[in-house]
Amino acid sequence: MAKNEDLETISLPVLGMTCASCASSVQSMLAAQPGIARADVNYATQSVQVAYQPALIKPEAFQKVLQEIGYDLILDQVHGKEQQEAVQEDQYQALKKRCIAAAILTIPVVIIGMVFMDMPYANPIMMVLTAPVLFIFGKSFFVNAWKQAKHGKANMDTLVALSTGIAFLFSVFNTFYPEFWLSRGLHPHVYFEAAAVVIVFIMLGKLLEENAKFNTSGAIKKLIGLQPKTVHLVRGQVEQDVDVETVVEGDLLAIRPGEKIPVDGVITEGYSYVDESMITGEPIAVRKEKGATIFAGTLNQKGSFKFTANKVGKDTLLAQIIKLVAQAQGSKAPVQKLVDKVAGIFVPVVLAISIVTLLIWVLFGGADGFTHGLMAMVTVLVIACPCALGLATPTAIMVGIGKGAENGILIKDAEALESGYKVNAMVVDKTGTLTEGKPEVTQLMWTTDALKNQAELMQVLFTLEQQSEHPLASAVVKHLQHEVAEPIKITDFESLTGRGVKAMFNGDTYYAGSHRLFTELQLSLPATLLKQVEELEEEAATIIYFSTNREVLAVLAIADKLKEGSGAAIKALQHQGIEVYMLTGDNEHTALAVALKTGIKQVRSEVLPADKALFIEQLQAEGKVVAMVGDGINDSQALAQADLSIAMGKGSDIAIDVAKITLISSDLQQIPKALRLSKLTVKTIRQNLFWAFIYNIIGIPLAAGLLYPFNGFLLNPMIAGAAMALSSVSVVSNSLRLKFAKLN
Repeated sequence: MAKNEDLETISLPVLGMTCASCASSVQSMLAAQPGIARADVNYATQSVQVAYQPALIKPEAFQKVLQEIGYDLILDQVHGKEQQEAVQEDQYQALKKRCIAAAILTIPVVIIGMVFMDMPYANPIMMVLTAPVLFIFGKSFFVNAWKQAKHGKANMDTLVALSTGIAFLFSVFNTFYPEFWLSRGLHPHVYFEAAAVVIVFIMLGKLLEENAKFNTSGAIKKLIGLQPKTVHLVRGQVEQDVDVETVVEGDLLAIRPGEKIPVDGVITEGYSYVDESMITGEPIAVRKEKGATIFAGTLNQKGSFKFTANKVGKDTLLAQIIKLVAQAQGSKAPVQKLVDKVAGIFVPVVLAISIVTLLIWVLFGGADGFTHGLMAMVTVLVIACPCALGLATPTAIMVGIGKGAENGILIKDAEALESGYKVNAMVVDKTGTLTEGKPEVTQLMWTTDALKNQAELMQVLFTLEQQSEHPLASAVVKHLQHEVAEPIKITDFESLTGRGVKAMFNGDTYYAGSHRLFTELQLSLPATLLKQVEELEEEAATIIYFSTNREVLAVLAIADKLKEGSGAAIKALQHQGIEVYMLTGDNEHTALAVALKTGIKQVRSEVLPADKALFIEQLQAEGKVVAMVGDGINDSQALAQADLSIAMGKGSDIAIDVAKITLISSDLQQIPKALRLSKLTVKTIRQNLFWAFIYNIIGIPLAAGLLYPFNGFLLNPMIAGAAMALSSVSVVSNSLRLKFAKLN
């Protein structure tokens, strides 16, 4: 066993993985190589992390091993992900073209085979049309099956290649040598249409899977896009733009208004307000001055400052979020994986049954033993075709997605849906989920004396806040802009750090700011306003005071309003026996006020993104099936960790990409419907898989001739082909039943 210090760990993109068994093959092949201590494949990110001894094996050897079984590695660790995305996009477009071309050739084959089978030259025409479907457009199934077989492995490609290949060869034989069967009193059936249809259906399934795979990686792409490509590096008195990859710890960097922060660091000069909503989820920007810590991906607002980098590259908080989101996505077990896992066992079993069938007929079938045995063997392979298996999941998902869209619920794929109806704990974010997610003025209360000159004072307040850099100032400006035609001319404007602003107008000094400024001015509120302010503070509103240095003129309450229906939705979930937890980056006072209004009993405040994911992990460790509802970048890690993830349609793109369910209207009252739809969808998938498997369990013994010794019944391959088609129709029909289901 190699010591940890002797090992080097690298993460490399993998090409060619199309199913869970592919990921298993890659992992097992690499792990078996001398010098490799560990290989961990992440199917979600299409990558493998390898811990190896550089003295014994090189990455080029990894690549060669995988190329032998039909996969590939990208060894460029700097631009590997971009290269992988380009290759995957090319493969997707090529697969799409092959699928369309195959379908165009298959349609006439099906029409001839099912309706005009007695027309002149029907069999040769079908053979000519089917050959390119299998061996040109569907070539990858046969190539991959051969590469897997060389290493004693099997996956869905093996089953497709065997069933369609044998059916095609058997049909070709019957086309050229029909007398072989006619002389024995049997009709020489052909199965060209069955072989072609199987290829097209399976290609369509792969096309849907590739499309879902692109959507899954979209969240990580957007997170990566939060970091700017270049930075302003300070050397003495000179600034120069350099690539962010060249920044090292200790470098001095400059940030200008409106720019994203490139790496984690500590401010050394200047100040500004920074939008950290991607981390905290809170809409109000945070004041940052000398000594304050800033994080990569957050957005600077109006000020400028310089800071020293202390975490770069993979060590930044943003990089950790990206890593944890990818890990959480890759740790799930989608419903589709069940098909591939079963196929790994099913393929050799079916092949063994077909061979045993032939041998038994040859040994015990009498004079026509070989003839009956050969036909029975082909019938087994035809009836075991994986068409129904391949359609079981995607058809249910497609219908479920359509049903959800009709009701304002977007379902991304089957991943995590199997846990939807089992949910017994739900974690909800506050800002943007329970609340509107944007601070606004809820009340503006003038004192009696100020009402006499309200119009002019409103202009003063509007102008003061318009020049302020404080994030809440924009809420005041937005509230007053319909009342004030234009700002007035004020003088001696000054920003009072951490307290507010002041300026002169007509010989008076006017102030707008916090309770701290109000206290410093030693002013008092009229009794009529004092009680209202106390009540508003209890409801977690932020209070802004507008005054001169002699008296208070007005009080403004700013709050993030609760969404209509949030309370009713929480009560409905609790009525279903679901425990509801609220997690927020906001302060405890505000969190408790919102919890009181909505009826949530369990609250965690001032939590970071990693804390949310850790809390969900703890609930899961207790045996709970957890749903997470969120809307921000800061929720993406927790959404990925949850068993069922639900995003608000008006939230961030990243939260929507990570989540498996999105509520278009951002109405929490849609969640019970989403859970119902989740239950119906996964129930349909399981029914489809049951019918697909039961069809094989019953059909394969009949095809092998189980009933022949008792009543002389031997299943005709033509009937087997029809049964195969019927199984697909039954799966699709069962999925379509979802369209008429009620979600209330």
